Amino acid sequence: MNYTNYIDFKDVKKILVIKLRHLGDVLLTTPVFYNLKNISKDVKVDAFIYEDSKDILKNNPYVDEILTYDRAIKKLGFFKRLIKELKILRNIKKRKYDLVINLTEGDRGAIAAYFSKAKYRVGIDPEKKGFFKKKKIFSHIVKNPKTKRHIVEKNLDALRRIGIFPKEEDKKLHFNVSDLAKEKIQKILDENNISTNNYILIHPSTRWRFKCFDKFDQLAKLLHEKNEKIIVVSGKQDYEIDMVKKIINDLPILNLAGKVNIEELAALILFSKKFYCVDSFSFHLSSALKSNVRAFFGPTCEIGFGPWQNENAKIIKSNFSCRPCSLDGCGGSKVSECLTSISVKDIDLND
Repeated sequence: MNYTNYIDFKDVKKILVIKLRHLGDVLLTTPVFYNLKNISKDVKVDAFIYEDSKDILKNNPYVDEILTYDRAIKKLGFFKRLIKELKILRNIKKRKYDLVINLTEGDRGAIAAYFSKAKYRVGIDPEKKGFFKKKKIFSHIVKNPKTKRHIVEKNLDALRRIGIFPKEEDKKLHFNVSDLAKEKIQKILDENNISTNNYILIHPSTRWRFKCFDKFDQLAKLLHEKNEKIIVVSGKQDYEIDMVKKIINDLPILNLAGKVNIEELAALILFSKKFYCVDSFSFHLSSALKSNVRAFFGPTCEIGFGPWQNENAKIIKSNFSCRPCSLDGCGGSKVSECLTSISVKDIDLND
């Protein structure tokens, strides 16, 4: 009698990893791809992710092919959406995967795993959530820890469940910045008389605004008074552009809000002397790049989503007994007092 039911990888030639989540979540799965790709030189490892996360993996040498789901499908009428959804599932099935690992708790990944007809199907324990008998879809169930655990380790638990136990050096994040992106950012720096490794980068925004620090304008002013060169960057949403304008005000700061893509953002982080941000994709990117980062954390947990293998990272937080609560602001108000209570006086600009 076997003690456990680890997978015999002699049967595994084609693998699909499903992570239907946001940019940072996909980046934090990259150690999974690395360890699967190193099973043997012949194994093929594909990804199934959201279309807008594709840039996270497009230069990853441990991902062979990227299958995507366009979230715009959800806005279609019932029959048009059904046709699109079935086309995606048929595409997965025809590839004849031997192993499918679903790293998301939602139903869509589980349905994709079921339709794959893979011999081995690994999934997170749904804990009675989702559709009826969802748990039965999987040949291997990954148990959820009751204690706090970094999301990278939770992703790797799916590998441990099937008999792969990564060493510490095999857990690093992977993100490759192209030479083209580096060259474009170098050109922008040269045009603005800013030297590499001699500026401070600020990325103040995230899609979850209750995680935003509200005193970046004061921080920028203090940094300017210390004669620091400053660059502020953000995504392309209107509220992000407005946020950056308020931070800059009349200061001589280079505004790149909405003007750079993911790779160019990575190059800016890589070339910076110090990087200030919040709990967001850009923070996880800084872990992959081992940059000198300071991140403001409020209601989210730094144990689960904090620095990963980056000795240059520090967390700025308050000592509220209620944090991390994981709520969208105090009482669901969209405003997190554990963040708004942090003063710029609490920030050591020389650390």
